[in-house]
Amino acid sequence: MRKLGVVGVVAALAGLGAIAPGLRRSQAQQKPATADSLSAPKLVAGDSARLKGPRQPIFFRHDIHAGQYKMQCQYCHYSVGVASEPGIPSVQTCMGCHLVIGGTDDSHKAEIKKLRQFWADSAAGKPKLEWTRIHTLARHVHFPHMRHIKVMGPNACQTCHGDVARMPQVFKVNNVNNMGFCISCHVARKVNRDCTACHY
Repeated sequence: MRKLGVVGVVAALAGLGAIAPGLRRSQAQQKPATADSLSAPKLVAGDSARLKGPRQPIFFRHDIHAGQYKMQCQYCHYSVGVASEPGIPSVQTCMGCHLVIGGTDDSHKAEIKKLRQFWADSAAGKPKLEWTRIHTLARHVHFPHMRHIKVMGPNACQTCHGDVARMPQVFKVNNVNNMGFCISCHVARKVNRDCTACHY
């Protein structure tokens, strides 16, 4: 029985020895990743005061996440396809990546450090991270995000929110709280303009 085990180990090692040179060769042949055309500008948290939009507790860079790294909106705002509210991503969602990703420069590292501190504080029962809301609708208006995403596709977000992938700090591009903005979109797309479509 011991001989059979030794033979199995020797055979496995021989197989790995035969595969290893091929693996090394294929890794060497891979081309290095090329820089994206949407390279985000170098900014630090202190720069956020001169940017459009409200300052947030963490200088979250949509231009890096959605622009440079091409992360789809639905990766973080995962409930938008199934709920009327897109939802602000939880710290837990952010930590899914930032447990291992620490940032590429000092300003990124400082903001990720803040995020990790909020994560640790929330586990200890301290106050949660409070983002400043940018887009709000009147209480009597219903805007089912999931319906718009289903009809217009994953890039539907840009219609109302603008090109977030190029915004270092998100700001209001369109007056989404103005009924005329919604009506003009419905007219252009030849869809329901009945009052009960949004007011129910």
